[in-house]
Amino acid sequence: MPAVSALDHLVLTVADLDATIAFYSDVLGMRAVQFHPADGSTRWALSFGAQKINLHPASAPFAPMAAHPAPGTADLCFLTETPLPDWQAHLATNGVTIEEGPVPRTGATSPILSLYLRDPDGNLIEIATRANSTSQNA
Repeated sequence: MPAVSALDHLVLTVADLDATIAFYSDVLGMRAVQFHPADGSTRWALSFGAQKINLHPASAPFAPMAAHPAPGTADLCFLTETPLPDWQAHLATNGVTIEEGPVPRTGATSPILSLYLRDPDGNLIEIATRANSTSQNA
């Protein structure tokens, strides 16, 4: 049976492209990348590690698209090697409110310790470190 092996990219529908790029670049350390797909348009993505997040403006989403693309409908978890106290200080410096955390959660491959915040569209963003404990709940 065929099976997928990795996530290449995902798409966020955003209300304000500039605010989204600023947040993910300045607060989360991602790199904004402009690219030109085969249709000749100019698009933006956020690159980190071996992944990227393609950005689609809500006012003019690119086809094909989700059945109901809308800003603020995502819930994303990002892993980090940076200790969460460093993140807490960084987020405070940038005026970003932490909604919850640090709290133990269950990650895809191991227990994690997470902070929760929101991006400019209200998407739920989880920043997590791999935890040492094996008895944590999601």
